Amino acid sequence: MGRMSVMPASQLLSLYPAMGSLAGLLPSLPVMRCPAGTPLFRENEVCQGFPLVMEGEVRVSRSAANGRELELYRVQPGEMCLVSSAGLFADQLLSARGVTTLETALVLLPPKDFQTGMADPVFRGYVLGLFAQRMTDLTSLIEAVAFQRLDSRLAAALLGHGPQRLTTHQALADELGTVREIVTRLLHRFERDGLIELSRECITVRNSAALRELAALQPR
Repeated sequence: MGRMSVMPASQLLSLYPAMGSLAGLLPSLPVMRCPAGTPLFRENEVCQGFPLVMEGEVRVSRSAANGRELELYRVQPGEMCLVSSAGLFADQLLSARGVTTLETALVLLPPKDFQTGMADPVFRGYVLGLFAQRMTDLTSLIEAVAFQRLDSRLAAALLGHGPQRLTTHQALADELGTVREIVTRLLHRFERDGLIELSRECITVRNSAALRELAALQPR
């Protein structure tokens, strides 16, 4: 998966302060360092532990039988993986896959230590609070997928990244849970309308106001 190293416990506690109740375990937890594109876990596998991201980012997504993929959320330093915690709570197989998007450093808290931590009120409250936040994010995602028009969702995906978004049509399709051909068709329509300018792996916003209006549209 990647190389192992040692990271000061103080750095872990600065990102995950609720781990203080498990401070005795921290020196024995190795830090895994993984390059971008490293699979950390896959659907229908047994959860190997509770990931604590120190650096980088993990993209969590779910795949369909036809090969399409829908991004559920991303885990950054100090955040929690809902899929992993759900697998540990219920002792069930994982329902999604996790892949690093950047060079990533993380600590994997073993299942037995996660259960020990859940007996501590501070750690349990912290995990359940983050769990609730992730559930809110997923509820918003479900609403977007089910109810918003794809052109509105694509317009929203192009906003909030400055005047340019460095990405590919396939990456946008994966993010939106659709196929590349549809995204390409919509992007060319946006370009014809003067909203954006397309170049290789780069989309330049030319009319952010019009994109915001499109992103705000609700289905009829």
